[in-house]
Formats: sequence, C-alpha cells, structure tokens
Amino acid sequence: MSTAGPQEPLAGDQSAARPTVGELVARISDQFSRILRGELELIQIKAAEKAKKVGAGAAMFAVAALLGFFALAVFITAAVLGLAEALPAWLSALIIGVVLLIIAGIFALVGKKLLESGEAPSAEEAKANLKADIDAVKKGLRS
Repeated sequence: MSTAGPQEPLAGDQSAARPTVGELVARISDQFSRILRGELELIQIKAAEKAKKVGAGAAMFAVAALLGFFALAVFITAAVLGLAEALPAWLSALIIGVVLLIIAGIFALVGKKLLESGEAPSAEEAKANLKADIDAVKKGLRS
C-alpha cells in the first residue's frame, strides 16, 4: 500500500526531494484550474436543476391561469342566465357584455397610466447622469 503524502528525502539527496518554485507554481496553477472547472460544473448542474423547477412552476401557473379563465367564463354565463330570469336572454347578455367592457376599459386606462409613469429616461436625462458619473470619477482620481 502506498501513501500519497510527501516522501522523505534520502540522506544524500536533499535537492531531489524538494520541488522547485516553478514546479510549485505549476502545481498551484493545475489545482486552481481543476477547482475552477469543478465549480463551473457545479454551477451548471445547479442551474439546470433550478431551470427544471422554474419550468415546472411556470407550467403549473399556466394551467392555473387557464382554469381560472374557464371559471370566469362559467361565472359570466351564470350571471347572464341569472339575469335572464328577470329579462329576455338577449338583453341580459347585452347588459353583462357592457358591464364587462366598462371593467376592461377601466383596467386599460389604469394600465396605460402605469406604463406612462414607468417610461425610460429621456436621452437628456441619460446624458446628464453619464456626465455626473464621469465628473465623480474624475474627482475621485484627483483625490
């Protein structure tokens, strides 16, 4: 059975047992590259596992959204049929349709307002921010 530990130098051969600086640097470089490759492989494995989980979660969310859409359609149908007990069916469907269009319009206006408030900065603002950053770097270099 052999051991992987350091070998003891022979009595008259002190220089042959000690590695040179170049050999030590080569060993460190080799070990560092092996460690780096191992870490990269580990990152790839973890990313693949996470991507699988995210994909499965997104699929479940899509199924839930589709079922929610169908449930909403059933509730709308129930509202039309319920209103049809008091009014003609065509009128109850028309009333429910108008109510849904009003709700959709409100959501569209609120969404438009949110989109306009979240616009990207203008070119002038970007230039001003860039100039301020450059000035800060210059000031930091001077001190």
